[in-house]
Amino acid sequence: MTAVTKILTVDDSPSMRMLLRIALTEHGYEVAEAEDGVAALDWLKANTPDMIITDINMPRMDGFSLIDAVRADGRHRDRPILVLSTESSEEKKARARAAGATGWIVKPFDPAKLAAAVRRVCH
Repeated sequence: MTAVTKILTVDDSPSMRMLLRIALTEHGYEVAEAEDGVAALDWLKANTPDMIITDINMPRMDGFSLIDAVRADGRHRDRPILVLSTESSEEKKARARAAGATGWIVKPFDPAKLAAAVRRVCH
């Protein structure tokens, strides 16, 4: 029996978190949610997801700072991180890659493409 892949989604929009939860659970993934980077780091203290999907523009702690903090944490240093954002500039993508992001998906997302990206980085 294979273990279920657990994904932490981080986005300040409740509707986006809901869309992610629906898209990912339909493909058999287990989903945990956080509304920003601060909440994500709190959750990560006691939990270990297989991957993280994060927005960039959020209050309290943005996605870039979250990626930096996750990469600095020994327990999560190698955790795959996908950025899911309305941002699409090469400068922002380069900044995310430099921080340690594994990949980038532009909102609005296609659920099948999101699931394919998750499979690529998790398996």
